[in-house]
Amino acid sequence: MAVNVLFAARPDRWETYAAPLRDAFARAGVDAHLATDMPPAEVDYIVYAPNSPLQVFTPYTRAKAVLNLWAGVEDIIGNPTLAIPLARMVDPGLTRGMVEWVTGHVMRHHLGMDADITRSDTEWEPHTPPLAYERKVTILGLGALGRAAAETLVSLGFDVTGWSRTEKTLPGITCLSGEGGLDKALETAEILVLLLPNTADTENLLNAKRIGMLPRGAFIINPGRGALIDDEALLSALDEGHIAHATLDVFRTEPLPAEHRYWSHPRVTVTPHIAAETRANTASEAIAENIRRGEAGETFLHLADPSRGY
Repeated sequence: MAVNVLFAARPDRWETYAAPLRDAFARAGVDAHLATDMPPAEVDYIVYAPNSPLQVFTPYTRAKAVLNLWAGVEDIIGNPTLAIPLARMVDPGLTRGMVEWVTGHVMRHHLGMDADITRSDTEWEPHTPPLAYERKVTILGLGALGRAAAETLVSLGFDVTGWSRTEKTLPGITCLSGEGGLDKALETAEILVLLLPNTADTENLLNAKRIGMLPRGAFIINPGRGALIDDEALLSALDEGHIAHATLDVFRTEPLPAEHRYWSHPRVTVTPHIAAETRANTASEAIAENIRRGEAGETFLHLADPSRGY
C-alpha cells in the first residue's frame, strides 16, 4: 500500500522537486503517492518548507514525521502544534555548496585578493601572503556544515580551531567547547566563520564584547544565521578598523533592506543568501531514505531536538 506524502512548500518548489522526489522514492523502493493537496487525516509524511502556508499540524493525525527542506529549523521547531518528529535537511549537495563558498571566501581574505581586484592605481607594491599553516581560522559550529568546512580547510593546510556547545573531537582540528572555549576560539581567530544555528543561546553571540576579543584586523565570514551577529557592534568595529572586513550571506531581514549600511560599507561584502542552497536531486535522496526508514521501523536521520532549538 502506498504511503501518502504531502508536499507543503511554495508552488515553484513543487516544480523543482516533484520529479526528483518521485525518482528518489523509486530508487529507495518506497511506494509513495506524492501530492500538494490531500486530506490531512490521510497524510503519512509531510515534506515541508517553513514558508509554506501550512502552519497548523494538528489535523495531520496519521503523519509520522515532518521532513524539512531547509537546513535550519528555527522557523518550525517551536510550533506548538507540531507533536511528531521533525527531521532537519542534511543534504550532500547543500553541504558541498557551503564548503565551496566558505573555502572561497577564506582563501580570498587569506590571500588579500581584494587589494588587487579593486585596485584603482598603478602602484607596484608586491605583498606576499602567509602560507595556510600560518593562518588561524576559527569555525563556530561543528555540525554537518561546520565539520565539512573545517575538514576542507585543514586539508588545505590551515590552522583550524572549531568551537561547539558540546565537546567534540575531530582529527587535525583544535576542538573547543563551552564559554571558556569560546573566548579562546575568538582570541586566535584571524578569520572567523559562523556556522551556528539560530537559537535563543546563539542570538547576538557575536556582540561588541566578543568582537573585541578577535585579533585586530580579523575577518568575519557569516553564512550561518543573521541573528548571530549584533549588527551595530559589527559596524562599529568595522568603522574603527578592528575588523578588516565582513563577508555576510545571511541577515535578520531578507532581502536586506536597500537602506541598510551593509550595502554601502566599504569593508562589507553582501551576498544574497547563496552560500548553501538545498539541491533537489540530493535532498530528495535524503527525504526518500527517511521515509524508507519510517516504513521499516528504523530511526529517522537528523532529527531536530526541541530542547536545543535545532
